[in-house]
Amino acid sequence: MGKDTFFIRKTVDIGNTNAFFQGEIDLGSYVNALGKSVLKIHGVTVTYSDNTGRSSTVDPGTAVAQWQLTTQSQTDIVRDDDKSIISSGRCHFRNASAAPALASTVTEANGINPQEFVDGYLVAVEQIYLGGAASTFFAGDVYVTVILECTVGTMTEAKAMALALSQQ
Repeated sequence: MGKDTFFIRKTVDIGNTNAFFQGEIDLGSYVNALGKSVLKIHGVTVTYSDNTGRSSTVDPGTAVAQWQLTTQSQTDIVRDDDKSIISSGRCHFRNASAAPALASTVTEANGINPQEFVDGYLVAVEQIYLGGAASTFFAGDVYVTVILECTVGTMTEAKAMALALSQQ
């Protein structure tokens, strides 16, 4: 990426109850469709942790955590063909021991979860949303963190407004 690359970070507590939780990422300082300014997301990196940043402990069995990054606020996980999806992912954590422990097997599955967008994913809305859910086999709350590698680009006002409207 060029010298104007910067990173946006967001962490959301997605619990361990199968309920959906979401946090807003304010992009107002980067995006202004009338001013022709749009955000380009070049890379998405995701981590799952406990509240201290350490690996989550899993009760005996399999736990699943999933997340999504969207251009619209959601009330639950949406399918990957939803027009608001920027990126999403799921991870399965298996604990084969008889007591709560770190997962013995971790499998990333069933999600877009890109590490890199070749020309950048254009965003023209002033907020995007990180949401997710974690299953009950986690011993405590799961925190999902995204790190977005970004630049700011320009478009014509008409194209920027059309993109913004398509992402709402």
